[in-house]
Amino acid sequence: MKKIIVLLLFLYSSFSFSQVKIISWNLENFGKSKSESEISFIANTLFDYDIIALQEVVAGYGGAQAVAKLVSVLNQKGSKWDYVISDPTSSSSYKTERYSFIWKTHKVKLQGKAWLEKKHNLEIDREPYFATFKINQKTITLANFHAITKNKQPETEIKYFKFLPAEYPNLNIIFLGDFNCPQSHSVFNPLKKMGYAPILENQKTTLKHKCKINSCLASEFDNMFYKSDAVRFIKSGVVPFYTQFNSLEEARKISDHIPIWFEFSLN
Repeated sequence: MKKIIVLLLFLYSSFSFSQVKIISWNLENFGKSKSESEISFIANTLFDYDIIALQEVVAGYGGAQAVAKLVSVLNQKGSKWDYVISDPTSSSSYKTERYSFIWKTHKVKLQGKAWLEKKHNLEIDREPYFATFKINQKTITLANFHAITKNKQPETEIKYFKFLPAEYPNLNIIFLGDFNCPQSHSVFNPLKKMGYAPILENQKTTLKHKCKINSCLASEFDNMFYKSDAVRFIKSGVVPFYTQFNSLEEARKISDHIPIWFEFSLN
């Protein structure tokens, strides 16, 4: 009986550690403008996830410091976290930024170094930030991305993503972030034909300036695309953090985007 209990505990532990929850959030100008109470709110929102992908970290002074502060607050909540921050993106024609990954060290391990993808940096203003994580003896590579705004036609740079799986044939890539473009756009069709699927459909992820008849979300911009034959979908969703504020004006001091999340295991 004791052997059966030990075996069941082992199987449960293995299953638990093979399931991972990623959360992605465009934290609008995440830097010195964020107060300690706002960073504490952000940490409380993110704590239950295993890997955090952030977009729109300020490239200048204050961005890296805000990420370090966020990790410090997370570390005070009971789990040990580590993090990486990208160099500023190489954009010269648009707004340069940084990306960041933050993760629970007991759940996942960073493999090698994270890197800004330079293969198409002339065509993509804010080139994606790649990091490979080891999860229970298997690996996944996250490509963190923030596209140019909708009026600048983000599809003109998203179209280059179709080349990346072939350029990294040994990597199991999940593309994630703020695409400023809905997953229904035809620019994603080449990835879908390769077997990539979005975690969200018809789900708006940006905040309006004011709610209208209980409708507070504006555009379907944030998403993740995973290889359906390599990743087992468990659950996905969004975090409507704005419901904890009295107005969207207050909520937008945190961000004009809501976080999106994906729970999965690796096949």
